[in-house]
Amino acid sequence: MPWLILVVAGLLEVVWAYSMKKSEGFTLLGPSLITLVAMIASFGLLALAMKSLPLGTAYMIWTGIGAVGAFILGITFLGEAVSLTRIIAALLIVSGILTMKLAGSH
Repeated sequence: MPWLILVVAGLLEVVWAYSMKKSEGFTLLGPSLITLVAMIASFGLLALAMKSLPLGTAYMIWTGIGAVGAFILGITFLGEAVSLTRIIAALLIVSGILTMKLAGSH
């Protein structure tokens, strides 16, 4: 169960990063509220997962999900640049997440 909680926390990190971008510097109420609610939920679930998972593993996977998810949303919905170098960087993050999961004791 801690792994599922951690994945949901990571996905909520993607939500708040995207909504923060859409909030235009917290000048738009809707996206700003989504950002704050998703942040609180994401941090809360991360803390819950950390009760059972090692700090380094949990934090690295949480930030990795957020980074790669935000990268994908940026390309898909915000027209951000796609380059071989950026794709390789994202794949390295994913490989780090998978390696950390395989190396974990839980």
